[in-house]
Amino acid sequence: MNREKDYIAKNRKGWNNKVSFHLQSDFYNVAGFLEGESSLREIELGLLGDLKGKSILHLQCHFGLDTLSLARMGANVTGVDLSDKAIEKARELAKETDLPARFICCDLYELPNHLNEKFDLVFTTYGAIGWLPDLDKWASLISRYLKPGGELLFVEFHPVVWMFDEDFDRVAYDYFKSKPIIETETGTYADPSAPLKQELVSWNHGLGEVLSNLLEAGLEIAFFEEYDYSPYNCFKGTVEVAPGRYRIASLEHKIPMVYALRAGKRR
Repeated sequence: MNREKDYIAKNRKGWNNKVSFHLQSDFYNVAGFLEGESSLREIELGLLGDLKGKSILHLQCHFGLDTLSLARMGANVTGVDLSDKAIEKARELAKETDLPARFICCDLYELPNHLNEKFDLVFTTYGAIGWLPDLDKWASLISRYLKPGGELLFVEFHPVVWMFDEDFDRVAYDYFKSKPIIETETGTYADPSAPLKQELVSWNHGLGEVLSNLLEAGLEIAFFEEYDYSPYNCFKGTVEVAPGRYRIASLEHKIPMVYALRAGKRR
């Protein structure tokens, strides 16, 4: 098995193993979603606007809560994810909620073998691109699937966050992408007590790498912002500084934790 396929196999297995624990976790609150709550957070909600009748491609959708929340806002949504167990559950949730969403299971770079359409919006958020080695391929896919005048909405954890060790005591990793980060993860961010111990492969991507690849793929940056908090309580040593806003207690407001951008495809 070559190196590229090896990381795909490892990560697919790892995410498959997480699904059952994530479904039961307070972090994802599936019960609240089924009662009508949106899984989307204030940052992306503030940037989405009116979605009625729009077509959306949601990249790296996990088991589809955000995909289905977009559908509840009136969009026609297609979700894509590597994990077959996650996609299986996403399809079950779509059927249970009777929402107009469809789901595709594949490695993201293989998506052109499964989908040949164009969309009004490409949507991808939080902990997505760290699983991808090549952002040139990622940006090219986004451009490929956008209609002329269509937009990308991208919200992601800031690369500065990923420079620290898990206790946020020291800088342990490069800001710039160098070599794969191969780690053994215990538990999962949604359930630290989950009886999981598994090796996963990821990469850090600096802002320059993200922006330059999007520009080279023919997108124009219309909005960019950095935030000194995370809308998810998924890191060690956090404190809630306002409802739904978390910071690393020892670092206060001193580092960016999330960034967001909108980019349009040139006509």
